[in-house]
Amino acid sequence: MKKLISAVALLLPFFSIAAFTSGRSPANASAGADTFKTKCAVCHGPDGSGNTPMGQKMKVHDLRSPDVQKQTDEELTTINTNGKPPMPAYGKTLTSADIHQLVAFLRSIATKS
Repeated sequence: MKKLISAVALLLPFFSIAAFTSGRSPANASAGADTFKTKCAVCHGPDGSGNTPMGQKMKVHDLRSPDVQKQTDEELTTINTNGKPPMPAYGKTLTSADIHQLVAFLRSIATKS
């Protein structure tokens, strides 16, 4: 019994890490891509650059940039949920899961240095 408890205690941190990073899985990013296309691309562009007529007019951020990517998942979730002028809030039109998938997609388009 003590060996079993010791084994579980040793493995617990790995399960915690897996649970914490599961929101960034490729499947979540793929699902988030669909939401991005329908809700975000008109302003942020299909690549997240913000290089669209609406994006340039509203001076939206390049979502691939280090300034955006350095924000925590929680911060990006809050922005997508509550909005940030001129961006509308999506907390009433998207589920929490949709927003987490969207954040996973945003991570997947980060500018590679």
